[in-house]
Amino acid sequence: MVRLPFTSSTRSVPEAAQVPRHIAIIMDGNGRWARKRLMPRVAGHAKGVDSLREVIRTCLDRGVEFLTVFAFSSENWRRPQDEVSFLMQLFVKSLKAEIERIHRNNIRLRVVGDLGRFDQGLVDLIRDGEALTAGNTKMNLTICANYGGRWDIMQAVEKMMAAAPGRTDGFSEDDLASHLALSFSPEPDLFIRTGGEKRISNFMLWQLAYSELYFTDKLWPEFGEAELDQAIASYQGRERRFGRTSEQVTGGAAGAADSGHA
Repeated sequence: MVRLPFTSSTRSVPEAAQVPRHIAIIMDGNGRWARKRLMPRVAGHAKGVDSLREVIRTCLDRGVEFLTVFAFSSENWRRPQDEVSFLMQLFVKSLKAEIERIHRNNIRLRVVGDLGRFDQGLVDLIRDGEALTAGNTKMNLTICANYGGRWDIMQAVEKMMAAAPGRTDGFSEDDLASHLALSFSPEPDLFIRTGGEKRISNFMLWQLAYSELYFTDKLWPEFGEAELDQAIASYQGRERRFGRTSEQVTGGAAGAADSGHA
C-alpha cells in the first residue's frame, strides 16, 4: 500500500482545524463583473488577478497552509477564441509579475492540470516558477489550469495501472489517491465558489468528498479579505461529522439517535 502524507476523510477522521488548513476556490464571475460596468469580459479577468492577490495575502495572514484555485478548466477551451487567448496572455503576464512576490512571501507555487495544450513558453514559465519556490514552506499555492476532476481521476488510474503491470484487481483507495494531481495536499476543508452558481463544475471531484461548501453571490473581482473572512466564519460555525453522529462529535450520550450521514 502506498503511504500518503495526509488522511483520507473516507478512511479515517481527519482533524477539523479551527482555521481551514486547505481552502479551494472557483473564482467565478469575472465576465459578469465586467459586463455590469459595460466593459469587455477580459477586463474582468484582469481585475480578478487583484482579488487573487488579496486572497493570497489574507490566507497567509490567517494561517491557511494550502490554497488551491481553479484558473482554467478543461471545459474552458469552449469559450470564444479571443477570450481564451487573452486568458493565456494574462497567465503569462501574471506569472512574470507575481512570481518574485510569491517567492518573497515564502509561498510554494504549483500548477496542476494537463499542460500539454499550453504553449511551450508558458510551460517553461510555470516550471521555472515551481523550481524557484520549491523550498518555500509558509503556504502552498496551487493553480489548476486545464484541469478537470474527471481528467484527474482518469490520469491517476492510468498511472496506478502502469505502476503495477499485470495486476488487475485488489487496488486500494490509497493506490489511486497517490497518483492524483493534488496528492501532495490534504483534502480541502473549505470549498468556496463566487459568482452565485451552486455547483462544483468538475473541480477536485475526488478531494471534495467531505469539504464544507460555501457559495456566495459576490463576483470574483468583488471578493477580498472581508468576504474570505465571512467564508471562514461560516466554516467555523459548522459541525464536521465525517459520517459520525453529532453526539459522537460533541461527546454526548452514547446511543443517541443518528443525526444523518453528513
